[in-house]
Amino acid sequence: MKQSILLEGAKFQITIKRLCQQLIENHGDFSNAVLMGIQPRGTYLAKRIQKELKAMTGVEVQLGILDITFYRDDFRMKGANPLAANSTDIDFMVDDKNVILIDDVLWTGRTIRSAMDAMQAFGRPGKMELLVLVDRRFSRQIPIQPDYIGIQVDSIDSQKVIVSWQDIDEADSIVLITEKK
Repeated sequence: MKQSILLEGAKFQITIKRLCQQLIENHGDFSNAVLMGIQPRGTYLAKRIQKELKAMTGVEVQLGILDITFYRDDFRMKGANPLAANSTDIDFMVDDKNVILIDDVLWTGRTIRSAMDAMQAFGRPGKMELLVLVDRRFSRQIPIQPDYIGIQVDSIDSQKVIVSWQDIDEADSIVLITEKK
């Protein structure tokens, strides 16, 4: 197995700050915007973005946590485990809000499609945007593209992209793993 470090340390933090700066440019005071982290790993990025936006602007942007387990198109497939569902924590309606969906890695687009379906339970957003830390560009199965991208990775399906977070993994990093044959 070969591991290639794509991003870590100071460059990881600079990437988060750049994403926040782009959000500030597009949303101003965030009076009509909310952040929505997709369970499980998108929540770490969403919380980091919320914290950084508060440090940069003084504004605490509303944050929701969205579980998409029961909206996935593979939910009823053999081997799916409904007990692995996470929790949803959204204490606001999204009617006419600018919702910024946040996930760590965009790969096939299926997770984002599921998140868009799940959002309907909380109202009808005025606009939805997508922020991802890693965009795996060449593996889309559904025509979904991010509005905000930390880094783009050209990878093949057999490779894995692993995002580690200081909060739970003891370091911030993005690693590309290739199985040796």
